Amino acid sequence: MATKKYDTIIVGIGNTGEEYEHTRHNAGRDIVELAAKTYDFPAFTFDKYMNALIAEGKIAKQRVLLVRPETYVNKSGDIFKSLKLAKKDITQTLLIIHDDLDLPVGTMKIVQNRGSGGHKGIESIMRALKTEDFARIRIGIAKPAHVKKSQNKSEVIKIVTSTFSPAEKLLFKKIAKKSVSAIETFVSEDAQRAMNEFN
Repeated sequence: MATKKYDTIIVGIGNTGEEYEHTRHNAGRDIVELAAKTYDFPAFTFDKYMNALIAEGKIAKQRVLLVRPETYVNKSGDIFKSLKLAKKDITQTLLIIHDDLDLPVGTMKIVQNRGSGGHKGIESIMRALKTEDFARIRIGIAKPAHVKKSQNKSEVIKIVTSTFSPAEKLLFKKIAKKSVSAIETFVSEDAQRAMNEFN
């Protein structure tokens, strides 16, 4: 798949499979799906080369490719194997949306050229692109009892694969809408403008 036909590529990472739908770890996938609905994109279709569900459309008159990888989070970087444009060019038009245990539910933060923070999906993408210089929207998924990375790995997995409580769902719904607005600013302007407006 050539990327020069798109002005922006937006990837929402998460785990594939019905058992993971709407879990905390799939916050990025859910927000990309909301963006598709908000901007009247056609239905997602499976792209065998990317091993991902993709939808093509326009946001702010810009050509956008929405991507929901059909892999597990720690294999998120695999989708870039089929993107034929030079990787350094991809990163300038790339936005990754993902869950973040360092932020509480109902919050978000836009970053660029930052470390992975221990997120396995982001580490996979950084390995694939050989850089950390791309934009991301970090979506808070932490419970009130803040989960630290130093906690038991099995406990962290249990948290990220759990669903939101009814109260948390309301918070996530609000931040998802805000994230979609941030996506539009990123597409129409750039990462710095989005950070200035939404952080």
